[in-house]
Amino acid sequence: MIKDKFFDRVNYLQVLEKRIGSLKEGYRQNIAIIGEENVGKTSIVFKFLDKFCDPRIITVFLEARTESLEEFARRFIAVLLYNFLINSGIPLREDLDYLINKSSNYIPKTTEKIDSILNALSRRKKINIFSDIFSLPESIHQETGKFTVIFLDEFHCLENIGVKDLYRQWSKLLILQKNTLYVIISSAPFKARLILSKQLSLLFGNFEVVNIEPFDILTSSRYLEQRLPAIKLEPGLKDFIINFTGGYPLYLELICDALIKRDISDIAWILEDLLFNTSGILNQRFSNYIKRFLDLPASNDYISILYLIASGNNRIKDIAHILHKQRKELNLKISYLLELDAITRSGDFLKVSDRLFAYWMRFVHQEKMRSLTFDARNQKEKFRDSIEELIQEFLKQSRKPLANRVYELLQLFEDDLMQIERKKIRLNHFREIKPLAFKHRFLKEGLLGRSSDALWIMAVKSDTLTEQDITEFAKECKRYHHKSQRKIIVTLKEVDANARLRALEEKIWTWDLNSLNQILDLFSKPRVIS
Repeated sequence: MIKDKFFDRVNYLQVLEKRIGSLKEGYRQNIAIIGEENVGKTSIVFKFLDKFCDPRIITVFLEARTESLEEFARRFIAVLLYNFLINSGIPLREDLDYLINKSSNYIPKTTEKIDSILNALSRRKKINIFSDIFSLPESIHQETGKFTVIFLDEFHCLENIGVKDLYRQWSKLLILQKNTLYVIISSAPFKARLILSKQLSLLFGNFEVVNIEPFDILTSSRYLEQRLPAIKLEPGLKDFIINFTGGYPLYLELICDALIKRDISDIAWILEDLLFNTSGILNQRFSNYIKRFLDLPASNDYISILYLIASGNNRIKDIAHILHKQRKELNLKISYLLELDAITRSGDFLKVSDRLFAYWMRFVHQEKMRSLTFDARNQKEKFRDSIEELIQEFLKQSRKPLANRVYELLQLFEDDLMQIERKKIRLNHFREIKPLAFKHRFLKEGLLGRSSDALWIMAVKSDTLTEQDITEFAKECKRYHHKSQRKIIVTLKEVDANARLRALEEKIWTWDLNSLNQILDLFSKPRVIS
């Protein structure tokens, strides 16, 4: 059993440990932790703070909210002073006046500044108040030699406290402050990256961006093994859970908790309880989430777009055709959904960001909206049937050899653009796809795809890709002569560093398990779980 349910994430904790450790040595590198909701950002920070202890460093965790500047200032000051005093042995109270009084014995100049800030706010004088607030950690350093690390959760919400030129003021502070490290956190990746690239793009004091991803397949598998040692699932069902949740820690945790609590292995029943039932945690969560679209003009359009993408109609041209919308009008709505991080884009393809929310849209929300009878029992049966079909389709696909999965994937290409690994590629519509048999020791099988203007030569290998594999494949490709030749090796295992370099030299594109699954996602196909 996992005692505190926190699992893995060692690499992210190490980044925080390294950067905060360097602060005392005179090297300050601010950090931006960015990731979608439910991916575990705040859990990582709390885990770090729970273990962190250094008398020379004050840690401050604060969530940005929609509130007045005065409310924010009072919260910020209170948390700062509380954590400054926490190692002093003084009995502490969550009362600002009390904290200011106790702190005045140790940092009199800083508390004078605090009194000045609060007096200015009481007189409604807000000029430079934001800068004054965030200058307090440097004042503490001057008086005590202590450093401060400020963890600011959902930092993009600072815009809501009513400060003019907020990011311009903050930028000036970030450049000058050498003894204060900022760890800013956001569950709005689109907006956060825009702020970092535009408003907080600094000559000095730039943020190191740490992208928090869901668990990969190996980590998800280890998580399930440790959480469910006594639960006997049918072969393939653990892989289905990994595919279904997309590796999101929260969803894995909820499913595991339900399996342990009920002591059953009926996945369809568990998902019914979580996603379909009115009292289900995820049903309530997603129902609340979708309410943000109901007050928008043309709210039905937004919900329809989300449903179509969730159902696999995820190319803009297809959505425009189904909804009878002009591309210009549709693009405006899609842009808004992108800004909200409700969807992501890869070339011509769109994807609902939250994998489980997409399932809920498809099998719960839309089915309930379409129902004419409001027969709850019938709707529940339809939901269970849908989940059972998903499970059976996943198990069916998972039994197929890798080469077969890739072959079927190539058949779906229709000349659309896809972006992966920061490069765009056209997925040519092939008029012919045929198997290739290699006569080499390590490379055995592959595929040849011909379109009207391109030739794809592919090798498929289930185990680790080596430099020798690349060399052999490059030789094989020289047998074919085409002005537009695309060389690809698909592997389910890691690609060693030498092999990757060799592939770059030979202009060979390597698809690892993650790349392959990203492409399968675009076509609403089950992932490969190795």
